Amino acid sequence: MSSKAHRQQLIASLIAKHAVTNQPQLVDLLAQDGVTATQATVSRDLEDLGAVKVRVPGGDTVYAIPEFAPARLAPEDQLRRVMGEWVAEVTHSGPMVVVRTPPGCAHVVASALDRSGMPEIVGTVAGDDTIFCVAAEHFGGASLAAILRDLAGLKPTTSGGTK
Repeated sequence: MSSKAHRQQLIASLIAKHAVTNQPQLVDLLAQDGVTATQATVSRDLEDLGAVKVRVPGGDTVYAIPEFAPARLAPEDQLRRVMGEWVAEVTHSGPMVVVRTPPGCAHVVASALDRSGMPEIVGTVAGDDTIFCVAAEHFGGASLAAILRDLAGLKPTTSGGTK
Protein backbone atom coordinates (compact mmCIF):
# COMPACT_ATOMS: atom_id res chain seq x y z
CA MET A 1 0.00 0.00 0.00
CA SER A 2 1.36 3.42 -0.87
CA SER A 3 1.01 6.67 0.98
CA LYS A 4 -1.07 9.55 -0.33
CA ALA A 5 2.06 11.69 -0.81
CA HIS A 6 3.79 8.92 -2.80
CA ARG A 7 0.69 8.36 -4.95
CA GLN A 8 0.33 12.09 -5.65
CA GLN A 9 4.02 12.38 -6.52
CA LEU A 10 3.60 9.46 -8.94
CA ILE A 11 0.49 11.07 -10.46
CA ALA A 12 2.42 14.31 -11.06
CA SER A 13 5.22 12.30 -12.67
CA LEU A 14 2.81 10.33 -14.88
CA ILE A 15 1.06 13.52 -16.03
CA ALA A 16 4.44 15.02 -16.91
CA LYS A 17 5.45 11.94 -18.94
CA HIS A 18 2.16 10.94 -20.60
CA ALA A 19 -0.73 12.70 -22.34
CA VAL A 20 -3.30 11.69 -19.71
CA THR A 21 -6.75 12.44 -21.10
CA ASN A 22 -9.00 10.97 -18.40
CA GLN A 23 -9.07 9.54 -14.88
CA PRO A 24 -9.51 5.86 -15.86
CA GLN A 25 -6.32 6.15 -17.94
CA LEU A 26 -4.52 7.55 -14.88
CA VAL A 27 -5.86 4.69 -12.71
CA ASP A 28 -4.43 2.23 -15.29
CA LEU A 29 -1.05 4.01 -15.38
CA LEU A 30 -0.86 3.91 -11.58
CA ALA A 31 -1.66 0.19 -11.65
CA GLN A 32 1.19 -0.37 -14.13
CA ASP A 33 3.46 1.14 -11.46
CA GLY A 34 2.00 -1.12 -8.78
CA VAL A 35 -0.26 1.48 -7.14
CA THR A 36 -3.92 0.57 -6.71
CA ALA A 37 -6.31 3.52 -6.57
CA THR A 38 -9.97 4.08 -7.31
CA GLN A 39 -11.16 6.73 -9.73
CA ALA A 40 -12.63 8.67 -6.78
CA THR A 41 -9.23 8.69 -5.06
CA VAL A 42 -7.52 9.81 -8.27
CA SER A 43 -10.12 12.56 -8.66
CA ARG A 44 -9.36 13.88 -5.14
CA ASP A 45 -5.60 13.62 -5.79
CA LEU A 46 -5.94 15.62 -9.03
CA GLU A 47 -7.84 18.31 -7.14
CA ASP A 48 -5.22 18.36 -4.35
CA LEU A 49 -2.46 18.71 -6.96
CA GLY A 50 -4.27 21.57 -8.71
CA ALA A 51 -4.40 19.61 -11.97
CA VAL A 52 -6.22 21.26 -14.85
CA LYS A 53 -7.29 20.09 -18.30
CA VAL A 54 -5.58 21.90 -21.15
CA ARG A 55 -6.18 21.66 -24.89
CA VAL A 56 -3.26 20.34 -26.93
CA PRO A 57 -2.62 20.59 -30.67
CA GLY A 58 -5.06 18.25 -32.36
CA GLY A 59 -7.91 19.26 -30.06
CA ASP A 60 -7.55 16.70 -27.25
CA THR A 61 -7.53 17.81 -23.63
CA VAL A 62 -4.94 16.44 -21.21
CA TYR A 63 -4.19 16.93 -17.53
CA ALA A 64 -1.45 19.35 -16.57
CA ILE A 65 -0.18 20.46 -13.19
CA PRO A 66 0.78 24.14 -13.26
CA GLU A 67 2.93 23.84 -10.13
CA PHE A 68 4.59 20.72 -8.75
CA ALA A 69 5.37 22.58 -5.53
CA PRO A 70 4.51 26.27 -5.12
CA ALA A 71 7.77 27.40 -3.54
CA ARG A 72 10.07 25.20 -5.62
CA LEU A 73 12.06 26.50 -8.55
CA ALA A 74 11.42 24.82 -11.88
CA PRO A 75 14.59 23.07 -13.04
CA GLU A 76 15.82 24.27 -16.43
CA ASP A 77 15.11 20.93 -18.13
CA GLN A 78 11.48 21.06 -16.91
CA LEU A 79 11.19 24.67 -18.10
CA ARG A 80 12.65 23.69 -21.49
CA ARG A 81 10.15 20.80 -21.75
CA VAL A 82 7.16 23.00 -20.86
CA MET A 83 8.29 25.74 -23.25
CA GLY A 84 8.97 23.26 -26.05
CA GLU A 85 5.61 21.59 -25.61
CA TRP A 86 3.35 24.62 -25.16
CA VAL A 87 4.96 27.71 -26.76
CA ALA A 88 4.00 28.51 -30.36
CA GLU A 89 5.43 32.02 -30.76
CA VAL A 90 7.51 34.62 -28.91
CA THR A 91 7.46 38.31 -29.86
CA HIS A 92 8.61 41.50 -28.15
CA SER A 93 8.12 45.24 -28.06
CA GLY A 94 10.34 47.28 -25.78
CA PRO A 95 10.58 45.53 -22.39
CA MET A 96 7.41 43.50 -23.06
CA VAL A 97 7.62 39.94 -24.37
CA VAL A 98 4.49 38.20 -25.63
CA VAL A 99 4.41 34.41 -25.52
CA ARG A 100 1.62 32.63 -27.42
CA THR A 101 0.39 29.14 -26.57
CA PRO A 102 -2.50 26.91 -27.67
CA PRO A 103 -5.85 27.91 -26.10
CA GLY A 104 -6.02 27.16 -22.38
CA CYS A 105 -2.27 26.60 -21.95
CA ALA A 106 -0.85 30.01 -21.03
CA HIS A 107 -1.16 29.48 -17.25
CA VAL A 108 0.96 26.31 -17.43
CA VAL A 109 3.82 28.15 -19.17
CA ALA A 110 3.50 31.27 -17.00
CA SER A 111 3.68 29.17 -13.84
CA ALA A 112 6.84 27.44 -15.08
CA LEU A 113 8.38 30.82 -15.97
CA ASP A 114 7.46 32.29 -12.58
CA ARG A 115 8.97 29.30 -10.76
CA SER A 116 12.12 29.36 -12.89
CA GLY A 117 13.57 32.25 -10.94
CA MET A 118 14.95 33.79 -14.14
CA PRO A 119 16.43 37.16 -13.12
CA GLU A 120 15.67 38.45 -16.65
CA ILE A 121 11.90 38.31 -15.92
CA VAL A 122 10.29 40.86 -13.60
CA GLY A 123 6.89 39.15 -13.84
CA THR A 124 4.28 37.46 -16.00
CA VAL A 125 0.55 37.83 -16.62
CA ALA A 126 -1.27 34.95 -18.31
CA GLY A 127 -4.53 34.91 -20.19
CA ASP A 128 -6.00 31.95 -22.04
CA ASP A 129 -3.41 31.65 -24.82
CA THR A 130 -1.15 34.66 -24.27
CA ILE A 131 1.45 35.57 -21.65
CA PHE A 132 2.93 39.02 -21.13
CA CYS A 133 6.40 38.92 -19.62
CA VAL A 134 8.14 42.06 -18.44
CA ALA A 135 11.90 41.98 -18.97
CA ALA A 136 14.24 43.34 -16.32
CA GLU A 137 15.26 46.90 -17.19
CA HIS A 138 18.96 46.05 -17.53
CA PHE A 139 18.18 43.11 -19.82
CA GLY A 140 15.53 44.22 -22.30
CA GLY A 141 12.72 42.56 -24.21
CA ALA A 142 14.74 41.56 -27.28
CA SER A 143 17.25 39.58 -25.19
CA LEU A 144 14.52 37.96 -23.08
CA ALA A 145 12.56 37.02 -26.21
CA ALA A 146 15.70 35.37 -27.65
CA ILE A 147 16.19 33.30 -24.48
CA LEU A 148 12.54 32.24 -24.41
CA ARG A 149 12.61 31.30 -28.10
CA ASP A 150 15.70 29.19 -27.44
CA LEU A 151 14.05 27.46 -24.46
CA ALA A 152 10.99 26.73 -26.64
CA GLY A 153 13.14 25.39 -29.50
CA LEU A 154 11.85 28.09 -31.86
CA LYS A 155 14.00 29.46 -34.64
CA PRO A 156 15.63 32.82 -33.93
CA THR A 157 14.36 35.76 -35.95
CA THR A 158 16.68 37.19 -38.56
CA SER A 159 14.89 40.46 -39.25
CA GLY A 160 15.50 41.99 -35.84
CA GLY A 161 11.71 42.36 -35.76
CA THR A 162 9.33 41.18 -33.14
CA LYS A 163 8.90 37.50 -33.98
